[in-house]
Amino acid sequence: MTTLQTIAPGLGLLRADNPSPLTGTGTNTYVLGTDELTVIDPGPDLDAHLVAILSAAADRPIRQILVTHAHRDHSGLAPRLSARTGAEVMAFGTAQDGVSPRMARLPGLAAEGEGLDTAFVPDRRLVDGDRVSGPGFMLEVLHTPGHLGGHLCFALDGTLFTGDHVMGWASTIVSPPEGDMTDYIASLHRLAARPWTLGFPGHGPPIPDPVGRISDLIFHRRQREAEILHALGDGPATPAALTARIYHQTPRPLWPAAQRNVLAHLVDLEGRNLVQADPILSPDARFHRV
Repeated sequence: MTTLQTIAPGLGLLRADNPSPLTGTGTNTYVLGTDELTVIDPGPDLDAHLVAILSAAADRPIRQILVTHAHRDHSGLAPRLSARTGAEVMAFGTAQDGVSPRMARLPGLAAEGEGLDTAFVPDRRLVDGDRVSGPGFMLEVLHTPGHLGGHLCFALDGTLFTGDHVMGWASTIVSPPEGDMTDYIASLHRLAARPWTLGFPGHGPPIPDPVGRISDLIFHRRQREAEILHALGDGPATPAALTARIYHQTPRPLWPAAQRNVLAHLVDLEGRNLVQADPILSPDARFHRV
């Protein structure tokens, strides 16, 4: 069983046993507080992880459960943990809340079934600028859409709990229709404007230089869109064809996620009048440079 690792005064980490190419070594569950506890991202609905959280709490009450976003590897355990502890579950909303209008209008694209926690409903809905407090701490709620329309980060002074928006070991999947590249990059720029000293992501190790990492991620996204535009210089192409060309060194099992990323970039580029879809904007359209 995973044991609680103390990573800062009054802050512990439990890592769920759900490793994969998209989750790294597993989902990070953070336990904040000393006498009364707040859990950030309870993680996947695994019996062993529920036991680990309850064991880490010992006799201390868990009062609050904060969820960065409604993917099952982050929110799946929330209902059972809440039922066992009576803790209030807080998040932006359901998995569909916050979907951008441009993505809601995108034809021919079903909601992302894999990973999306369609059953998730929080007890309390949080909005940008809200404060969530406990004995000895106060968290600021930052709405950071992009990976998911309802994605939240939580700020504790100069420390940022980044969920899946910023990770040190990998870039973030932006998968339409719930994910939106325009929103994702805008949220990165917003976060980059503050002097963070430490980041605690949803997967992987702590981020010692969040501002530098955010800058790297913005550069990576601009590089990726440049690759797409360069590829379209050879003629119109579908998202699938662009994925095969750009991600040819990526293992094939990851191509579906990569194709969603490519589509997210194309929707963003279309909104900036840099590409055009034929016949209409859709996952199967042929895109060409304007």
